[in-house]
Amino acid sequence: MSWVGRGGGSQHGDAFEEFATDKDHAMWEILRDYGRKRWGWFVVGGIAGLISRALELIPPLLLAIAIDSLFFDEEPFALPGLPAAWIPADPFMQFGLLLGLVAVVYLGEAGLNWLNNYAWNHFAIHIQHEVRVDTYEAMQAMEMEFFDNKQTGEVMAILNNDVNQLEGFLRQNLNTAIRILVMVGGTLAIMLLLNWQLALVAMLPIPMLAIASYAFVKIIKPKYVDVRSKVGRLNARLENNVSGIEVVKAFATEEFEYNRVAESSEEHLEANWFAILTRIKFFPTLQLITGFGFLITFAIGGFWVMNGPFGPFTLALTAGVLVAFLMYTQRFMWPMLQFGDIVDQYQYAEAAAQRIFGLIEYPVSVEETAEATVLERIDGEVRYEDVNFTYTFEGQVDRETVLRNVSFVAQPGNYVGIVGPTGAGKTTLIKLLMRFYDVESGAVRIDGHDIRDVTIESLRDSIGYVSQDPFLFYGTVRENIAYGRPEVEDADIIRAAERAGAWDFIQDLPDGLDTMVGERGVKLSGGQRQRISLARAVMKDPAILILDEATSHVDNETEVLIQNSLTELTKDRTTFAIAHRLSTVRNADTILVLDDGELVEQGTHEELLETDGLYANLWRVQVGEMDALPQEFIERTAQRRAQLDRSE
Repeated sequence: MSWVGRGGGSQHGDAFEEFATDKDHAMWEILRDYGRKRWGWFVVGGIAGLISRALELIPPLLLAIAIDSLFFDEEPFALPGLPAAWIPADPFMQFGLLLGLVAVVYLGEAGLNWLNNYAWNHFAIHIQHEVRVDTYEAMQAMEMEFFDNKQTGEVMAILNNDVNQLEGFLRQNLNTAIRILVMVGGTLAIMLLLNWQLALVAMLPIPMLAIASYAFVKIIKPKYVDVRSKVGRLNARLENNVSGIEVVKAFATEEFEYNRVAESSEEHLEANWFAILTRIKFFPTLQLITGFGFLITFAIGGFWVMNGPFGPFTLALTAGVLVAFLMYTQRFMWPMLQFGDIVDQYQYAEAAAQRIFGLIEYPVSVEETAEATVLERIDGEVRYEDVNFTYTFEGQVDRETVLRNVSFVAQPGNYVGIVGPTGAGKTTLIKLLMRFYDVESGAVRIDGHDIRDVTIESLRDSIGYVSQDPFLFYGTVRENIAYGRPEVEDADIIRAAERAGAWDFIQDLPDGLDTMVGERGVKLSGGQRQRISLARAVMKDPAILILDEATSHVDNETEVLIQNSLTELTKDRTTFAIAHRLSTVRNADTILVLDDGELVEQGTHEELLETDGLYANLWRVQVGEMDALPQEFIERTAQRRAQLDRSE
């Protein structure tokens, strides 16, 4: 089944750029928004870079002075900005002065380059950190519909690859761009001062370089967007396969998964190759243009030096000035080649920034109002009032109503069982209580408070949740039980473990509470993971406890242990238990029976058996009384199964 929530977006394709299409310069918006607090480092690095690049322009000028004044004696020895009284008369002393100035220039340039790199790296990595944590915070704020439709690898590609791409541009390419502007601007200024006529010749390639760069940007941008999208899909495939490696091995589908990974990698390869083809055409083009600039400057300048002014050229040109021009031409043109690389990397960074904004600004349907109040200590009354909930299919044309006009009341301290066929809406009913989704109409209330009017944090802090497939974080048993309550003492952790029936086996683990559970708790059995998950929920001491198929993946003996633990844990707290094994809710205060999104029956176990409706038939299935099942129930089950198969 392919569907999206009311927030929009599809699991087929990359929806993150879709929500950032109005940002033509997303990367610069990130620089503006996140760079404000660190403009000092930006300015220090920028000034250091400006001065170091300015110093880099001095040696060719000093060489020109040495050639014309000391080597060929065509011009009197003079240094711009230095009083004549400070200049020694002896040629060897003058040569020594030039050597000293060159040494000072290179020492100053080295020091300023260090300061520039320090400041810019500080600036870039702190922006990287802040963008990453803000993007992660935005991801955490998404409702569950978002995660139902997005693969983990897609999100990881943004949190990791795209954020790193942004940092790389800020740290290296943006810094280089500023240096290039100084080099080009300073070189132009000096060449115009030395000989403005020859400077015009050297500037002839600039329009061609600009046209080539503009064309490259227009062509390469959509290709880089496609590359980033394919990276996200490839990461999603790899992450999915690594997470499911046990299933892959169990079903001997290594070759099948290899082919799927190869297909995703091939898609990324093709997208990347198309971008590379464009890029490798661009850089030789720039080299030809810059080579043309050097050649024409050398040709005209050389003829000029050998034969004097000619044609439109009326100024004198010395050999030293020509050598300086040729050196400046290289310093002037090669930055333009670097500029092409910067344009290239900018397009990568822009595509990455658009995806980052796409995640940060992804529309959220479950939002907390500004007037939301904190849900204080509660009694635990839960009331559903004519609740309807609908999933919207991709394209928002087809709709699937999951819950219809559901109403019931759970009194404080009640143990409420929720049963029904697969796809009846049991889990969705409970997820509405935790505001993983919002009701389409009607209301869910706790102690009379509409849960949409209270803060999400205080709501979920009042609820303990144990899922049918408990997730344990990589770390120790202690860290997993105390998750969300890191300040608790070991005595509290042990007490929670005892109440969950977990302390006995924890003591037998190699390192007790300090035992590492492995990735997703793989070092523990299913029953052990379930009891640690239960202890984690108990640690919150919630007024409301939710058990979503809490014993569905454990053996009978472990189920007995967990059920014994639950008997004490559910005292004095409102408990909702979703169950396929009806024996786990047989003693519930009330049992809610859902069928096709509707609450069709409710009552105690005995009352529901007397009613002889859906619950009674489900009970017959469980106890093996297949012959007693009515034909209508069997046909309805077959239809439901076929419908589920078609939607998967």
